[in-house]
Amino acid sequence: MASIGDSRRGTAPASRSDLVAKGGSAALALPPRRRAPRNSWRTRLEIAFLSVPALVIFLGFVIFPVVMASYYGFYSWKGYGRPTDFVGLQNYRTILGDPDFRSALWHNGILVVFSIVIQGPIAVLLALLLNRKMRGQSLIRVLLFVPYVIAEVVVGTGWSLMLQSKGAVNDLLHNVGLGGLQQDWLSNPHVAIWTLIGIITWKYVGFAVIIVLAGLQGIPHELYEASAIDGASYWQTQRSITLPLLGPTLRIWAFLSIIGALQLFDLAYIIWGQYIASTAGTSTMATYMVGNGRNAGSYGYGNAVAVVLFVISLVVALVYQRFVLRRDTEGAITGGGR
Repeated sequence: MASIGDSRRGTAPASRSDLVAKGGSAALALPPRRRAPRNSWRTRLEIAFLSVPALVIFLGFVIFPVVMASYYGFYSWKGYGRPTDFVGLQNYRTILGDPDFRSALWHNGILVVFSIVIQGPIAVLLALLLNRKMRGQSLIRVLLFVPYVIAEVVVGTGWSLMLQSKGAVNDLLHNVGLGGLQQDWLSNPHVAIWTLIGIITWKYVGFAVIIVLAGLQGIPHELYEASAIDGASYWQTQRSITLPLLGPTLRIWAFLSIIGALQLFDLAYIIWGQYIASTAGTSTMATYMVGNGRNAGSYGYGNAVAVVLFVISLVVALVYQRFVLRRDTEGAITGGGR
């Protein structure tokens, strides 16, 4: 009875030495103790040695400029000498209260939305077409990707010449009998923003196609064979298999497109210039920063605009990662769902 009562109450677990003394079978049941590797300090030293250069570059070319821009943004600084005219938050109040900056922010928002809405479907359709066996497949891929690798200066200069009132685009429309579609593509505020969206689409849709093609290569071919056996049509297969499995790829591309649209500068500045961009309705936060900062000789104000642009981009990136990319990043980490 005493032994039964002891078993019900439970006894303290025996130590490792007791189990070894009682029998070898019990000792074998316990996992052996892991010893710390002798070369752990060497591994840590190698990791530190390899990561220090990248950390120094990151601090020197990313963190330090942001800190200095924040510092100069509190001064009315002309770009030379030590800043002494401290204005506090006045530069930021001026930025947020300036209707030109709000217009530039609105233009960036339009570019973000339509870059995704237009480029995304075009990229998916072209990628599905190029993913099938066809003649000249490699050539078509190269031709689609060529605009992306052309320098922005060349693209901006070429399109600015072709889109003038007497440029190649209006002449082509006149020669094919579509003279009624001739427009003042660059200076009309109601048309210029759509012209910029069209140029951006032409230049960057090839990059989106390459990313989507890479995502298509990762989809197992057995899924398409199973859907064919079940009698699914081509479009049913794309809707039920391809698009869901392309989700992570499309979300990454959309993130890159959003950040690029928020920081767009070169094409708008080259095609429309520093003053015409605001008049034509194609100004962006970056062109506003250059026009009202460096070109105006107000480097303190320009640094404040750069800080605002950085904060807006950072907030958008964090929100997108929190609500859109979270499940992708968690799925890529072992034990992320615990």
